[in-house]
Amino acid sequence: MRTSRLVTALAATALTVLGLAAPTATAQVPTVDSAPAAVSGTAVQPIIGGGYANNAPWAARLFSNGRQTCSASIIAPTWILTAKHCVGGGGLSFRIGSLDQSSGGTVANGVSVYNHASSDLSLVKLDRSVSGTYARLGQPGSVSVNQTVQVYGWGATSQCGSEANCQSQYLKVANVIVTGGCRDAYNGSAICARRGDGITAGGDSGGPMMANGVQVGVASTSDRQTTTAYTNVTAYRSWIQGIAGV
Repeated sequence: MRTSRLVTALAATALTVLGLAAPTATAQVPTVDSAPAAVSGTAVQPIIGGGYANNAPWAARLFSNGRQTCSASIIAPTWILTAKHCVGGGGLSFRIGSLDQSSGGTVANGVSVYNHASSDLSLVKLDRSVSGTYARLGQPGSVSVNQTVQVYGWGATSQCGSEANCQSQYLKVANVIVTGGCRDAYNGSAICARRGDGITAGGDSGGPMMANGVQVGVASTSDRQTTTAYTNVTAYRSWIQGIAGV
């Protein structure tokens, strides 16, 4: 099986299924809205399938040198969590707390980047404190095989020729089903999931996987059809806490 990172024109990486701990918690599947009025009637669907999110105050759209690039989440007043392969272009800025990537919320710039040495995780420190609701991070055991979880992002809405040309203006959400452990784009610990009512695509990189309301993953790779891999946030909690304090 070959999948590629969730930004356009990046090299492919193989997914290898590993074991995953199984807690007793069951998933709570949120409702999703149909297309907002501004885009009603269009043929393009969000994520690839799925629906439009109606409540995600911790969501952040990542821009590199002013260009829409990836998705992310805010986890503390001055800290963003995203994918390592999203931050290499520099000139990072984020629109935080708005479902519309082009307006609303708070815009802040990244001033320091901390990359995990062996996984597709990055922490970005902001140039200002942003008040709001922050994503709560899961602990080991927060997610189980066969659990339905939610994935969020502003990425490509179809398998178009250039995914940069079919990014969603509005935040999207899809339900996917956890299949087990695997590896991310940098051979780090990841959670693999199969398509539920949608699947991630280019531009969804760095966006969160949520299980029962807590973030357990960061989008790393996808085959755009059936399988996606999210770097396992619960496996790197000590690294995140050591830098961001959460």
